[in-house]
Amino acid sequence: MITTIDLRGVRPSRTELLEMLPRPVVDVTAAAHAAQSLIDAVRTEGSAALSAQSDRFDGGRPEHLRVPQSEIDAAVAALDPAVRAALVEAIDRVREATRAQVPPERTTTLGEGATVVQRWAPVGRVGLYVPGGKAVYPSSVVMNVVPAQEAGVGSVALASPPQREFDNRVHPTILGAAGLLGVTEVYAMGGAGAIGAFAYGVPDIALDPVDVVTGPGNIFVAAAKRLVKGQVGIDAEAGTTEILVIADASADARLVAADLVSQAEHDEAAASLLVTDDEPLVLAVQDWLRRYAAGTRHGARVVQALAGPQSAIVLVDDLEAAVAFSNAYGPEHLEVQTAVPEALLGSITNAGAIFLGEHTPVSLGDYLAGSNHVLPTGGQARFSSGLGAFTFLRPQQVVRYDESALRQVSGHIVALSSSEDLPAHGEAVTARFGLVDAETRAAEEHTEHATPEGAV
Repeated sequence: MITTIDLRGVRPSRTELLEMLPRPVVDVTAAAHAAQSLIDAVRTEGSAALSAQSDRFDGGRPEHLRVPQSEIDAAVAALDPAVRAALVEAIDRVREATRAQVPPERTTTLGEGATVVQRWAPVGRVGLYVPGGKAVYPSSVVMNVVPAQEAGVGSVALASPPQREFDNRVHPTILGAAGLLGVTEVYAMGGAGAIGAFAYGVPDIALDPVDVVTGPGNIFVAAAKRLVKGQVGIDAEAGTTEILVIADASADARLVAADLVSQAEHDEAAASLLVTDDEPLVLAVQDWLRRYAAGTRHGARVVQALAGPQSAIVLVDDLEAAVAFSNAYGPEHLEVQTAVPEALLGSITNAGAIFLGEHTPVSLGDYLAGSNHVLPTGGQARFSSGLGAFTFLRPQQVVRYDESALRQVSGHIVALSSSEDLPAHGEAVTARFGLVDAETRAAEEHTEHATPEGAV
């Protein structure tokens, strides 16, 4: 069902590890041409293109591209009480944890009358994408909206594909979650076209362009985000979900297998990896994987995901080698199920989110941990982070010097501007003190004593 890679007795270099890592066979570049065509259609044809794309990809045209407020209100009222309570709790927890991501304004005093203020300014408007597909993701509404709100974004728009089984409307649970969060601007649109609509706007439905687009999606959404980057900011090119579990002999094979299956049920291309130094654990996990796959609702999907090239069980000599493998992989979700999980934390560098101990499964992070579940995939955790309030904030430095403070550093400014052959930089400073450099003074004196042209 799942491939086993035996790395015992070898210490691959980082380059060698990167070459052997299990990855899904996904090429975002291959989807770029199609995504560009869909974006271009939206730019030239507006809402007509969005409706046509819904008809083509989602099975029907929505009656309203912008969801009426009455539909949002009705969806909130119709929420299952248990789902509503869970969403309210998730919102509260994510909001509290996200609030810690907003840095306070700080003032640095570099001398009397010389200050630099570091502040964090929110972008003005954001477009948040919530996918459709094989599952419904009200939790993704929470994970996208709350950080934008906590960052102080003033204008929030949300898009999700229309659903054929709901008369080509946005899924009511998605609408209910949006309503609970106070989002009033919701669009029934999906895929690359929705990303293009956010980036460039759609005048005929009064959809204004946004500054930042966030949220996961399929390969065409990822390609579209790559194409509009620069026109707008993006969070990441999210791919299919990943879980990597580092475990030792102390781990419960049943729980390890349950966590691997929990992510495999997302998609046939989902990646589930176990890295361990304990061979008996491997055999036990394999047995539990077979049991869970046979008994879970999406068993066929789970089997395909576990059997794919993106999933594997990796045997290593020790936990140091396990961490090295994980750091090279850069997993979206990293679980550490070892005797002392905190002992590894100092050496773990690359992961979207880290879950320590057997009672901290990824499923907790997906819904109620308070952390954000929109995380980098495909190794992007090596250089980027998950979604947070900081995604919607721009650091700005506010500089204030008085005359005395500027005079104190003016000589250094003139010296550096001269060394770069940019003398006007220095002159812009000395001009404030009524000072003129020697070259300028000489030129002025020459002008004063010159004989006017044509004079006798």
